[in-house]
Amino acid sequence: MAAATVPVYGLLAEFDTPAQLVAAAKRAHAEGYRKMDTFSPFPIEEAWEAIGHHDHRLSLIVLTGGVIGALAGYGLEYWVHAIAYPLNIAGKPLNSWPQFIPVTFEMTILVASLSAVLGMIVLNGLPMPYHPVFNVPRFEHASRDKFFLLVESRDPKFDRQRTLEFLKGLDPSEINEVEP
Repeated sequence: MAAATVPVYGLLAEFDTPAQLVAAAKRAHAEGYRKMDTFSPFPIEEAWEAIGHHDHRLSLIVLTGGVIGALAGYGLEYWVHAIAYPLNIAGKPLNSWPQFIPVTFEMTILVASLSAVLGMIVLNGLPMPYHPVFNVPRFEHASRDKFFLLVESRDPKFDRQRTLEFLKGLDPSEINEVEP
């Protein structure tokens, strides 16, 4: 089998500085690549934004969790005081909503925070004990002193030779093929 026909997960370009990584990510996104990822020893917000990740799904998950928590807290209080155990004490109404606010607030915070944690785990695809980039020997530097840009082969614009030439034009210190 020829080397060009062996399937790859993608191409991994290595850079020496965060500024080079951000510039490369911006150029790759401008060129039309969308299935990309960056790897670095520390978080680089500009790189994340450069590859086009503006995902608002977590915000919606947390909002939904908060609304469900508020409705559940208020609903529980209403059910207990007005339906299951209706005790009229000191002439107060059975649906005395001001006394329900602390429980409603706490349930809102509890369910929103739990949905945030679970949403992050699911959206990040965790747990992921293995990723194909671990097959590249130089990738061990991603946790120490190097910065990587991965263009995945499942990107609609990915063409092995053209993408390799494009990445070479970004002036990386090294480019590696990532085996699946």
